[in-house]
Amino acid sequence: MSKFFEFEKLGTNFRTEFIAGLTTFLAMAYILFVNPSILGESGMDQEAVFAATAIAAAFGSIIMGVLAKYPVALAPGMGLNAFFTYTVVIGFGIPWETALAGVLASGIIFIGLTMTGIREIIINAIPPSLKHAVGAGIGLFIAFIGLKNAQIVQEDPATIIALGDLSSPTVLLAIFGIVVSVILITVGVKAGIFYGMIISSIAGMIFGLIPVPSGISGIVSSAPSLAPTFGQAFIHFDQIFTMQMLVVILTFLFVNFFDTAGTLVAVATKAGLMKDNKLPRAGKALFADASASVVGAAVGTSTTTSFVESTSGVSVGGRSGLTAVVTGLFFLLALFFSPLLSVVTNEVTAPALIIVGVLMASSLKDIPWDKFEIAVPAFFTVLMMPVTASIASGIAIGFIFYPITMLVKGRAKEVHPIMYVLFVVFALYFIFLT
Repeated sequence: MSKFFEFEKLGTNFRTEFIAGLTTFLAMAYILFVNPSILGESGMDQEAVFAATAIAAAFGSIIMGVLAKYPVALAPGMGLNAFFTYTVVIGFGIPWETALAGVLASGIIFIGLTMTGIREIIINAIPPSLKHAVGAGIGLFIAFIGLKNAQIVQEDPATIIALGDLSSPTVLLAIFGIVVSVILITVGVKAGIFYGMIISSIAGMIFGLIPVPSGISGIVSSAPSLAPTFGQAFIHFDQIFTMQMLVVILTFLFVNFFDTAGTLVAVATKAGLMKDNKLPRAGKALFADASASVVGAAVGTSTTTSFVESTSGVSVGGRSGLTAVVTGLFFLLALFFSPLLSVVTNEVTAPALIIVGVLMASSLKDIPWDKFEIAVPAFFTVLMMPVTASIASGIAIGFIFYPITMLVKGRAKEVHPIMYVLFVVFALYFIFLT
């Protein structure tokens, strides 16, 4: 093991890697409860999604650790799960089974692009400003969902949305969770989101807002069945060949591209694994990510991607792929704790959504707002995601405006040909959607 993971070369050891893997797991464990909560609103069985989340995270993390040997863990991505439920299923009216087929298709395409080397061309074709805008827009969208699920904001016939009833006990529980999570993360607690959920759940049980688990069976049980979701992506694969599903698949693909590339660079940089400003074994890392998406879709969850929370494990010394393997093994162990889904309610998961939204919105600082031709498409990308409840619409509008403003500004040569192709694709998308 020491030789395979190159402990001596990386200056690490088994104990350090184990602690790093556990730290990363705790920082990511919230996804075990948030993902079923979000996908459950699409009509999917929450216990099956819980099992699929754990299996996809375990597979992705272990293959990343063994194949690419990076301390990067994977799980179903935040943002893409929201896109899956609120845009594709609820917004477009597409059955969740067909949406899973779209996830599967995007994963297969991702594998193909990774093996052919086209991935770099596509990633480089998207201007940095729009990449940052997509991340920030998804962050605002996720945060809005968290506020809405907790009833901190609610529908209002006069103003569209308004502040909710802050005297409601469940709303107060969500606010308590936000405050606790913010404090924990501010003081540097690595797994602040996860611990915030635990503290909120305990507070909810104390005040009778959340059911108290009955005995050990209310905490630990056999792994949930995958039967309600397993293989549905393959059964409904023939339903993805429409213009609407093309845009859905492209969105899954693009966002996963951005998430993966950004996360790998961030984690590798923090771990000191970058060489000449390049990422060694990048192809293997991207292949691991794409494979995890295919497996995740097969068992029943939205797109699986690399998690930036992996930096928490790196910060305590994780340097090798064993960190990711340990994280994956903990996800497998988590399969036996599905009864806790009844304890982790919307009020408990809402703070996690909001905090993740804050972290993703930080990319706004990297957009050159003083350049109007860039600011306009970036602004529409960010704005339209939460106000239309659609990540796809935000990306489409931003990608339509970018070639227009750059062309008028006299910077047409700076626009990659792929961006002009996407301009046409997204313009046709709106025409057909209408």
